[in-house]
Amino acid sequence: MHASSPNNAGLLLIAAISGRALAASARRAGYRPLVADFFCDTDTVALAERAMKLPGDLQSGIDGARIIETLHRLAGNDRSVPVVLGSGFERQTDLVDEVASIFPLAGNGARAIRRVKDPQMLACDCAELGIPHPAFQWEPPPDPESWVIKTVGGAGGVHIERATGGTPPAGRYFQRFVSGRSVSALFIGDGKSARIVGFSRQWVSPAPAAPYRYGGAVRLRRFDRAQAEMIGGWLSGLTRRAGLVGLCSADFIHGADGYRLVEINPRPGATLDIFDCAEAPLMEAHLRAARGEAYRLPRFADSMASMITYAAAPVPQFPAIEWPDWTADHQSPGTILIAGDPVCTVFARGPSAGATQRAVKAHARQLQHQWEGDRT
Repeated sequence: MHASSPNNAGLLLIAAISGRALAASARRAGYRPLVADFFCDTDTVALAERAMKLPGDLQSGIDGARIIETLHRLAGNDRSVPVVLGSGFERQTDLVDEVASIFPLAGNGARAIRRVKDPQMLACDCAELGIPHPAFQWEPPPDPESWVIKTVGGAGGVHIERATGGTPPAGRYFQRFVSGRSVSALFIGDGKSARIVGFSRQWVSPAPAAPYRYGGAVRLRRFDRAQAEMIGGWLSGLTRRAGLVGLCSADFIHGADGYRLVEINPRPGATLDIFDCAEAPLMEAHLRAARGEAYRLPRFADSMASMITYAAAPVPQFPAIEWPDWTADHQSPGTILIAGDPVCTVFARGPSAGATQRAVKAHARQLQHQWEGDRT
């Protein structure tokens, strides 16, 4: 690895299905992001020093044959530029190894990702560490109505469906359904222990073919201290076992019998927007933790929510919209959308989680009218 030239100082490669939140966090931390993602939304392009389409698509995944070429072009063939990988790589961990062999990887390597995304290995680790975790199995259960089917390495909820009793295709597994509220912990690992950034409550935006599609999240102002310490201990145990570094998240279901860990996301995730701040940028904390250095965590006095809006019906030609400043991930005018495509992300702030969640949903309804009209 050679030293960066002055022109390349502060550059940071970002590759993800959607890289806008990572690019915004990088800018807050004073970096110059070079972004490869599937969408190249208008605000992503505005945030990025340079932006290119990530090779591949949502259906078939990232094109491993072309990703290194794309990153080389973004970095101007400078192999010293560090790279942050977001969503899309959990199912293709061989690409993580490939990228890490060329560029300095700021985050979890393939080995750590495989450990926490392998359902059997995660279940074993949870059992040995005393972490409540839903039962899992590869074979169809005798009571399918009590189970869901997931994809190994899946993200965003679109891969989850209720079990019907049939044999799933390769790469799919069964997890016992747990009723309760969805709670996520954003945390930072240093390979040995975990520090929790904060907790959020999440909700789904169901679609006919994706009943558990991710809808949004609201940052919780208050969380029981004893429960936070308990969860922090669980996450430190998993961090030591897998060697997790940098920003990660853990999804739980909070039911009548307490918290159950559903999955670990070993990368900066969907709640980055609602936890990041200019005073203690999370991208800086992520990069420092990945290098084994000390870092600062932000403090919060209010609540914040983010919500993804989806096209409820086809949009033959997306209209030109004057986007409010409480939106991001903007569709470009003229884009053709099919039902279910993401349109934008909406934000809101408020004094409590409940009020903020209501506000962000009201914002979304107000905005959706501009491309949906009156759907009667």
